[in-house]
Amino acid sequence: MDFKVKYEDWCKNQYFDEATKRELESIATNEEEMKDRFYRDLEFGTGGLRGIVGAGTNRMNIYTVRKATQGLANFIIKEGKQSMGVAIAYDSRHFSPEFSEEAALCLNANGIKTYRFESLRPTPELSFALRKLGCCAGIVVTASHNPPEYNGYKVYWEDGAQVTAPKDVQIIEEVNNVTDYAMVKTMTRAGAEQKDLYHTIGKEIDDAYMQELHNLVLSKEAIKSVASDLTIVYTPLYGTGNLPVRRILSELGFEKVYVVKEQELPDGNFPTVSYPNPEDKNAFKLALALAKEVNADLILATDPDADRLGVYARNNDTGEYEAFTGNMSGLLICEYELERKKELGILPENGAIISTIVTTNMAFAVAKEYGMKLIEVLTGFKYIGEQIKLFEETGSNEYVFGLEESYGCLIGTHARDKDAIVAVMALCEAAAYYKTKGITLWDQMLRIYEKYGYYKETLMTITLKGMDGANQIKQMMDDMRQHPMTEAGGMKVLKMRDYLKPEETKLPESNVLYFELEDDAWFCVRPSGTEPKIKFYFGVKGTSMEDAKQKAERLEADVRREVEK
Repeated sequence: MDFKVKYEDWCKNQYFDEATKRELESIATNEEEMKDRFYRDLEFGTGGLRGIVGAGTNRMNIYTVRKATQGLANFIIKEGKQSMGVAIAYDSRHFSPEFSEEAALCLNANGIKTYRFESLRPTPELSFALRKLGCCAGIVVTASHNPPEYNGYKVYWEDGAQVTAPKDVQIIEEVNNVTDYAMVKTMTRAGAEQKDLYHTIGKEIDDAYMQELHNLVLSKEAIKSVASDLTIVYTPLYGTGNLPVRRILSELGFEKVYVVKEQELPDGNFPTVSYPNPEDKNAFKLALALAKEVNADLILATDPDADRLGVYARNNDTGEYEAFTGNMSGLLICEYELERKKELGILPENGAIISTIVTTNMAFAVAKEYGMKLIEVLTGFKYIGEQIKLFEETGSNEYVFGLEESYGCLIGTHARDKDAIVAVMALCEAAAYYKTKGITLWDQMLRIYEKYGYYKETLMTITLKGMDGANQIKQMMDDMRQHPMTEAGGMKVLKMRDYLKPEETKLPESNVLYFELEDDAWFCVRPSGTEPKIKFYFGVKGTSMEDAKQKAERLEADVRREVEK
């Protein structure tokens, strides 16, 4: 259907509310805007929905959320699991409460019970809650670390992980089969509550989740001995991490926790940052200023749905704060967990570490050091969650740690997604433990480099919006696939792995190219599954920090020149 026809239908159809129509009337003379809003339906991909909030088929609004939820409801009913119910959480973004409510009421209208949190909660707590409650699925309304104009909708299955194959494709089919918005069911909240379909959850789940975190602590005595000395600065970046992070640190006994006041309370505008991403150094400006004021040992930031953690630690030699990448903080936590479990005699013989294909190769070295199996999966923490489920079903391995380069990791199996709350807890615990040994987190990071080698990873992202951008991204992937580079950064390409060929990679089909280089170096390219971007990941191993830095820069420069020809 032509985008103008769709636009006219939304403007005239009685199904759509007056506020929606007024918004659309305001763009009546802007054909490009009209086209962008209606040239397609907002794609329900393997990770769910993500898009700009606004009126139109290619936007996040109550109608596209209802449509997606109707498809999910149809799938749940086909699976015969409607009696189990669905847990729902949401973050601090614009319309997150409204979208989560609409999702609940659509499910209720289809006879499916819902358990919706009373207020905003972290994504990992949703993963925990749906298993705790015995639900068949979960929904989180969040756009993670995207700019403020975005929102999104992620679907989880009964194992607590985001949906994987084949169910992800089956759900997508059901969503795509909902072609008429009038097919979508809904009802009032009062009616749903009267029929015992709509339930509100909160404190009881919070308490159970916190207890799971307490069960994972390995160094209680170390925390106790330095709890009054270790100084921590934390920013929730206006998101869901504020209360649970402060609660777990307080309950463990940490006394000097300073929260960045300007970024403490929920605010979907994220007024002091361009976008609330703990991967972005600009997001730390206020936290760094506070850290210098209070002489902090470490600085922590979680994204709005609190599944990613950004870290800075003080370098006592320079007095400055050093930034940690997701690979660095993940491997520091991993090394701490394995080292302590080995000391305590509780390191499992059949233990496994799981990382994604774009995560640092240092993970292989750490796994080898502790006799752990290292399993690589596709990009996306849902594949790590899938492995945890497989371990439980087969007994093949015991899960020890999982990480991905994009600032996400998981200790324990209470959740099946990356968990910044437990990562904060573990990092502060590690800082306390190392403080009792007379070293800082930065000192420990340097010790890890000396032990395993100076691994360094970088990321290059090219943003290409709209229909033309999508075509450009496709062309880039086609060119690299058909004419692969034979050398990059002065290093020979030893092998190209094409993840569209699962018979070769032994992993699910995915539009990803991975280039193995000499000297344990590599680069990888893939289109983002949630944003209009193409991402290039780079990894090298150097003899020093400076050597690794120069190798990474040369590698990235060569690949950039190739793709910009």
